[in-house]
Amino acid sequence: MSNPLYCHEIQLRVRYAETDQMGIVYYGNYAQYFEVGRVEWLRNFGISYKSMEEEGLMLPVVSLSVKYKKPARYDDLIKVKTQLVKLPSASIEFDYEITNESGEILTLGNTVLVFMDVNKNRPTKCPEYLLDKLRN
Repeated sequence: MSNPLYCHEIQLRVRYAETDQMGIVYYGNYAQYFEVGRVEWLRNFGISYKSMEEEGLMLPVVSLSVKYKKPARYDDLIKVKTQLVKLPSASIEFDYEITNESGEILTLGNTVLVFMDVNKNRPTKCPEYLLDKLRN
């Protein structure tokens, strides 16, 4: 979706513990950056992931893809852009773009998550309150 309302950006500083011996971000840590982007994307709409869990709704990741373009390094200030791909139904899909301070694209990613009713242990529809916020 090209609608900027469905997009959120945050900045993170790469910590030493996130890097390998060469000072480059370990590849598995990008999934954590995507998670931070998603959680803050929800918070931007006034919804906390914690409150969703308390209501018995979980969002397990069912698909993750990552394209590594250039490395992020220790102490770099990176920007994680999180964008909703389409209005959610029983699943929600995000695209990610991680850039450095120069605006160079370092990593591209995509995740698909499923809305899961914890009590029934079954997929469910996107909560109406989230759809209402997205439609406004």
